[in-house]
Amino acid sequence: MITVKRLLQAKGDEIWSTTPETSVFDALILMAEKNIGALMVLESGKLAGIFSERDYARKVILKGKTSKEVRVGEIMTEKVITVAPNHSIDECMKLMTDNHIRHLPVIDDQRLVGVIAIGDVLKAIIAEQQSTINQLEDYIKGKQ
Repeated sequence: MITVKRLLQAKGDEIWSTTPETSVFDALILMAEKNIGALMVLESGKLAGIFSERDYARKVILKGKTSKEVRVGEIMTEKVITVAPNHSIDECMKLMTDNHIRHLPVIDDQRLVGVIAIGDVLKAIIAEQQSTINQLEDYIKGKQ
């Protein structure tokens, strides 16, 4: 079973974040520079929310606002679903699917320690399945 902790060890624990006071425009620039789909929103070092491309599309563009006048804190998602390092990737996939989300902040001892995206989870699941396939092939070859 692959855990979030193991996934973060392989992927790295780099966290891209912003503050509620940051303009949406500046947050989008950072997201484009880092080629990411979401930023963690931190306030006094604590997770206050998440700002994603979806938040931008639905809460700025569709409402006729401009990204230079709106602050991240006005449109971020405040009720953030998080996971702990001991969660399995299967549990993460279920959370993401059931809640229609693509990013899960990882909290350990009330501290943000990483972020996993749906692509990270899929990549880990595929690697685990390939490993199982390889083991089964080796077993079959050894039996013949």
